[in-house]
Amino acid sequence: MAETTVAEVMAELAELEDPKVRAVNERHGDDHGVNLGKLRALAKRLKTQQELAYRLWETKDTAARLLALLICRPKSFERDELDAMLREARTPKVHDWLVNYVVKKNPHSEDLRLAWFTDPDPVVASAGWALTTERVAKKPEGLDLGGLLDIIEAEMKDAPDRLQWSMNNCLAQIGIDHAEHRARAMDIGERLEVLKDYPTPPGCTSPFAPIWITEMVRRAR
Repeated sequence: MAETTVAEVMAELAELEDPKVRAVNERHGDDHGVNLGKLRALAKRLKTQQELAYRLWETKDTAARLLALLICRPKSFERDELDAMLREARTPKVHDWLVNYVVKKNPHSEDLRLAWFTDPDPVVASAGWALTTERVAKKPEGLDLGGLLDIIEAEMKDAPDRLQWSMNNCLAQIGIDHAEHRARAMDIGERLEVLKDYPTPPGCTSPFAPIWITEMVRRAR
């Protein structure tokens, strides 16, 4: 496409708005009605456009922000820009995509992980835990895994939902990837019972850590 304006993109997003999709998304805290497959198709057509991504983000519209995260250049953001963006990203999908598609690929990701991990805002802290889980899986050198389990054991049970979910992911990842900590991770999961009754569709693995760890270890054998 030639130089695309924000107005043109917003008009296209408005055309993609589907009330049924919005109703489903709103049950999960996401205030937009655009099918994500169609959103990705639009992003593919637009290709990478960092300036347009900035302008779409500034609209504060959830669908526009999701699109911005798909067409941006992740390594181009400064540390403080990403920090400000995360603190603005209050809907779950925008928060999730920002962390997974942008921050994880940015050179400041480790600095942000350390800053967010202890943030008093539980939504911001959940991003720090998500980045920590990534390190547990891909680059555990230098992490105090036993210390992480200490924090999870003490704080996960009463943590707010988004933070609890991220801590639980970290607990499971430690148990899956690090055999020397597996028994303790399983024990913490069993005692805290976090997400034990989470509704899990047929064919999917429960996020309850002991079940999740057991299943992923079994598959890896």
